Amino acid sequence: MDTQTTADKDIDTRGLNCPLPILKAKKALADLASGQVLRVLATDPGSLRDFQAFARQTGHVLLGQETLPGNEFVHLLRRR
Repeated sequence: MDTQTTADKDIDTRGLNCPLPILKAKKALADLASGQVLRVLATDPGSLRDFQAFARQTGHVLLGQETLPGNEFVHLLRRR
């Protein structure tokens, strides 16, 4: 999945460690309507597995994940 897909909302969690990227994403998703897309930018390597587990547990759809140069990670979530 192309993580450059148009997102309805972007949040920057770079520099934050678990569980803050997930908590900020959860709050941002609560502000979105069903079907809208959230893009999360993170630097925590654990965020890759954290967002996979978060999507499984919450029913939100993990559309894609990408590792960028400089150890930055992009996560795309569609609100359930």
